[in-house]
Amino acid sequence: MYTTPSIISFIFQLDYRHSFALILAIVLRQTNTLNDMKKLFLIALTLTLGALSLQAQTIPNQRWQMRLRGVAVMPNESAKINTIGGDVDINTKFIPELDFTYFFTKNIAAELILGTTKHKVHTTGSDLTAIGGSSSSNVDLGSVWLLPPTLTAQYHFFPDGAIKPYVGAGINYTIFYSANAGSTVKHVKYDNAFGFATQLGIDFKLSDKYFVNLDAKYILLKTDVNVDASNLAPSLSIPAKVDINPFLLGFGVGMKF
Repeated sequence: MYTTPSIISFIFQLDYRHSFALILAIVLRQTNTLNDMKKLFLIALTLTLGALSLQAQTIPNQRWQMRLRGVAVMPNESAKINTIGGDVDINTKFIPELDFTYFFTKNIAAELILGTTKHKVHTTGSDLTAIGGSSSSNVDLGSVWLLPPTLTAQYHFFPDGAIKPYVGAGINYTIFYSANAGSTVKHVKYDNAFGFATQLGIDFKLSDKYFVNLDAKYILLKTDVNVDASNLAPSLSIPAKVDINPFLLGFGVGMKF
């Protein structure tokens, strides 16, 4: 059986538009006389106004934030390469990145990260003896562009403070495009893929509108790659499973609106 404190606690967690209806239903269910109903109606009205006040306090006036960051994209790569073996190397890149954050309450928000990056790719320690090469060769696989929109849910600590740390987690969908196979192989194909993202950051308040941001993300990202090397040997195809797992470290400025 519910106690009065537990009912009140539940009511205050509701959207204020639903609080009064719930309280009134409880009142009508548990009162038998007109006087009791009048008294409980006043209690219900007081609690509803309290819920309205609470709701106003937990929703920020400026729900949107926009940041412009400079980001270092540092792959933590590894691969299982069929046919020729070896591993993979993907270079680090520095890119501009734009993101938008929407606050549902002062503490809870969602962030969409937008940016694109170009990486050079080559294998390491691959065995090319079957086509007259060495047993430990690096094969140039050209370059590829990545478009990795990432959506995270965030919890912001100390939302009214000058220093505001936050944590986040969410999903990433990486689109590989404009792959250039380079001068060694004929063609390289990358499969688009979903990944899981984690996030840790901190905002430093400059004014009521502007702030400085430091942000770190780690994305668990895998893709299937198929290398068409039929120009080196008839029907030579080299499939691979590649873990990219990039670490993203960003620094920038933001604006609330």
